[in-house]
Amino acid sequence: MDIGKAIGLEYGPPTRNAFGEALRELGAENPNLVVVDGDVANSTRTEYFCEDFPERFFNVGIAESNLIGVASGLAASGKDVVAASFAAFLLNNAYEQIRMSIAFPRIGVKLVGSHSGISIGEDGPSQMAIEDIALATSLPHMTVLVPADAAATRAATRAMLAYDGPAYLRTGRPRVPVVYNDGVALEIGRANLLRDGADLTIVACGLMVAAALEAAHVLSGEGVEARVLDMHTIKPLDDDAVERAARETGAIVTAEEHLLDGGLGAAVARSVVGRHPVPIAMVGIENRYAESGAPQDLLEKYGLTARHIVEAARGVLRRK
Repeated sequence: MDIGKAIGLEYGPPTRNAFGEALRELGAENPNLVVVDGDVANSTRTEYFCEDFPERFFNVGIAESNLIGVASGLAASGKDVVAASFAAFLLNNAYEQIRMSIAFPRIGVKLVGSHSGISIGEDGPSQMAIEDIALATSLPHMTVLVPADAAATRAATRAMLAYDGPAYLRTGRPRVPVVYNDGVALEIGRANLLRDGADLTIVACGLMVAAALEAAHVLSGEGVEARVLDMHTIKPLDDDAVERAARETGAIVTAEEHLLDGGLGAAVARSVVGRHPVPIAMVGIENRYAESGAPQDLLEKYGLTARHIVEAARGVLRRK
């Protein structure tokens, strides 16, 4: 992929790998931690945990509904539980079980969905989770995290395990640009300011954070200074950061590798309407499924590049 290369961002490991590494570290620190996987440990990277702690690892097979039942039961018995699978399988196949066995009783299972978005490329639409943020955020009590790079994912994994309540962490398969060279301080529910600016704000999550930084660089060359917020927590949203952005910059663009319905843009728009209305433009997938193809080609075709963020910014500034 080409995201971030125009501004010299190097590529680091996939966020799924960073999750697996953090999970293994946490396994050594916490003997009460157990992991349940749906027969895709070599993809979710829970295999890292399994290698060191096989007695605390449970493979329930390709049976996501059962996975949630097992995870919920273990958590109700006092264990700290991580349940992982492909994001599309976990949220789509087992939504009812997540709703009734985790969200409704408010049991603190930590869900991890890998292979999110269209950047998994050639695997095709059956495995591309583009509805998962909407599904997860619709559940009461569910915290939803979408980290931008490996460092953010390691921090998010630790924050999620320390959090008291159910949570969903979204990870991806491709290598991603390094946004946080010196590590990251990540607090659930508090956005990270990556670049300041007074003309508009770009609010992004996941893979699109690097694209937002690249777009801000292009806009700066046009005399437009954009603030960039990494909104790594979609729920609870950092309403205060959004309100400051609206008041201080007067216009907002959101960017996400997800359907526009029910995603980051929808959450930010709701926040803005309730606190300080300003013009908003949203960059995301518009009411359709993608197809199999090279990741960069798909991101270009479905409007998820820095160029598309720049175009959205130009449009929203005309309405400012």
